[in-house]
Amino acid sequence: MIIKQIILSNQAKDQLSRLKGRTGIQNWNVLCRWALCYSLQESTIPSNIDIPSDSNVEMSWHVFGGEYSEIFEALIIQRCMNDGLGTDPATLSKYFRLHLHRGISYLSTIKSVEDLFGLVLTEAK
Repeated sequence: MIIKQIILSNQAKDQLSRLKGRTGIQNWNVLCRWALCYSLQESTIPSNIDIPSDSNVEMSWHVFGGEYSEIFEALIIQRCMNDGLGTDPATLSKYFRLHLHRGISYLSTIKSVEDLFGLVLTEAK
């Protein structure tokens, strides 16, 4: 497990709250999964910034990943290896959070669930 508890920043909470309203997707973990995958598909490494854990949105790794938690863990490990960052627990946790928050920021521009699905269709082509 990459991280036991995931606590989002207030900024990410606000972005996800707006995204929930626009898409009708009500579960934080589902939107966070989308966000992580969206960031992971980017070729660049997320900016190395401090992300506060200052919101009241908290979920366990199991809630985040559900039945796919091992797949998400493998994706983070592989991405860190590809980026030459190492795979020690602190690095994995740090870059998981950086990817998650970058993805949330990217998704915050989505206006509807159709736009969200459009991302998948555009990337699949």
